[in-house]
Amino acid sequence: MRRTRALVALTLLASALAACGGDEDTGRPTLNWYNFPDDSGALQQAADRCSRASGGRYRISYHKLPRAADGQRQQMVRRLAAEDDSLDILGLDVTWAAEFAEARWIREWTGEAKRRATEGTLRVPLQTGTWKGKLYAVPYNTNTQLLWYRKDLVPTPPTTWAEMIGMSRDLARQDKPHYVEIQGAQYEGLTVWFNSLVNSAGGAILDPAATEPALGPPAVRAASVMRDLANSPAADPSLPNQMEDQNRLAMESGVAAFELNYPFVYPSMKANNPELFENFRWAPYPRVDADRPARPTIGGIDLAVSAYSRHPDLAFEAALCLRNRENQLTAALEGGLPPTLRALYDDPAFMREYPFSKEVLAALESASVRPLTPAYQNVSIAVSHTLSPPSGIKPESAVDTIREHIDEALRSEGVIP
Repeated sequence: MRRTRALVALTLLASALAACGGDEDTGRPTLNWYNFPDDSGALQQAADRCSRASGGRYRISYHKLPRAADGQRQQMVRRLAAEDDSLDILGLDVTWAAEFAEARWIREWTGEAKRRATEGTLRVPLQTGTWKGKLYAVPYNTNTQLLWYRKDLVPTPPTTWAEMIGMSRDLARQDKPHYVEIQGAQYEGLTVWFNSLVNSAGGAILDPAATEPALGPPAVRAASVMRDLANSPAADPSLPNQMEDQNRLAMESGVAAFELNYPFVYPSMKANNPELFENFRWAPYPRVDADRPARPTIGGIDLAVSAYSRHPDLAFEAALCLRNRENQLTAALEGGLPPTLRALYDDPAFMREYPFSKEVLAALESASVRPLTPAYQNVSIAVSHTLSPPSGIKPESAVDTIREHIDEALRSEGVIP
């Protein structure tokens, strides 16, 4: 009986150890990839493809992070701070690389891996993964806003914010749909709007070294545009509470003439309001000044390798596979995520699904990035809280307040909780 019990105990122990070790016990490491939750299946396809392509040298396990960006960051920050070695490949929001690099949570891309990661990759998205001249994360996908409008109401789209507000005012006088849908809630989207306007006016929120606020007259100009729209007929009454999805729904309901939003609105309009879709068009992001190109802010996800990964060399190799041409094309066609490889913008399959691909590419090539600093979370809060609600903005004093708060954020130490 004792011998039988011992055999059972050994069997259970062996099973438990096998479950913990997984493929590690067969000599094939499992690389854990943590990224945003993708419902299209594109990310799982990429993980499966790259696992097969490794020839048995590794397997990629895709783990879905929380849906909200704050929840994604919080989970990774806590685990990296604890030096959790079960994280290998990290899908970072484009604002996190500087913070994670400064905390020494992610590894620098160097040598052949860096060469392969940067070759053929769009220049501006690469900036999002760079900190102090070193590359810490490589672009997996990107995103940028366009101006979406109704051709039945506006035969020729506006080129500037002032022109767009004027068109909205004219449509209002005719009792026609006239709202300009834009992200006005007190959150990251409001910071993105301000950043796009500041850069379009020829300025920046931070100086090139990210050591102090820049702002100045371009920031005052940007704040003035936001205030002017919010106090004009162009403003949706829900502007102070609106985010991207509320903008999409308002446009689909037929109350708006214009919308500043990401390309996901195109297939949504096609599916939800086919009649209105017939007049749904796109144009470049509006300019602040007629003689200066607009510089909309880009988004997206960058791939980084954890400093605590037990298989860093394989993780770099796997990350390169995950963002290769085939996987980026799948993510674009099935997941609606614009690619970061320049050559894909000439791919017939991509161009068919993205009839606005030329406008997206043009926007990406002249785009701006959000302030590159480990203190970005505090910078964003300073901007969004000061400029909310947009109708109450006093441009000069608002910019002074933002400057003061950003200066405090840049002088603080440690990682933001």
